Amino acid sequence: MIDYKTVGQRIRAVRLQKKLTQEKLAEAAGVGVTHISHIETGNSIPSLQVTVDIVNALGCSMDELLCMEVDQARHVRDSWLAELVADCSDEEAKLITDTVLALKASLRRLNIMER
Repeated sequence: MIDYKTVGQRIRAVRLQKKLTQEKLAEAAGVGVTHISHIETGNSIPSLQVTVDIVNALGCSMDELLCMEVDQARHVRDSWLAELVADCSDEEAKLITDTVLALKASLRRLNIMER
């Protein structure tokens, strides 16, 4: 099942990274500003055509927005994770690494306990 709220958050993140306003994205995608706002909050499900228009307007790839929903997109997700921490200081990167390792250990413990 597609998590449209997460997809909307990714659209917003890419839009902000590209320094685009909702107005500029809406204009480039050929939709209203309110529709973009609703898509970004997960309150509206964009049609495939609108999704393609948004991807083209943002200059990104479809898998960049949907990678958590595509079974074969691990390499894209891994690359995306690396990009998230690329601008972190050494201290920030260590804290993020420690947090991820602790989360992974907790998830593995829970998975074992559920069996």
